[in-house]
Amino acid sequence: MPIQFVYLIFAVLAETIGTTALQASQQFTKPLPSVVVVVAYGAAFYLLSLTLTVMPVGLVYAIWSGLGIVFIAIIGFVVFGQRLDLPALLGLAMILGGILVIHLFSASTSHS
Repeated sequence: MPIQFVYLIFAVLAETIGTTALQASQQFTKPLPSVVVVVAYGAAFYLLSLTLTVMPVGLVYAIWSGLGIVFIAIIGFVVFGQRLDLPALLGLAMILGGILVIHLFSASTSHS
């Protein structure tokens, strides 16, 4: 797997951790989750910047935000008990499908 995709995956994971901690921080009233938010988002943006040295910003952002949406929806369900209806699940499936199309078929990303 090319290193830019490794950076991008870790950026998505850091962003997901940051967003989860944001929910847990209760509007920044809890110190530990608040610190996790800042550190995780800092790491996410740094890793995202490394990815942008070799991939176009539009594609990187589409993958980063799309995977982040899907991961947060899963975490919201598992950790916070938030439910998704059928249209929401179909929308998430379409986001994943779009990411797969970009990754598998787009000549704009490096597949080496």
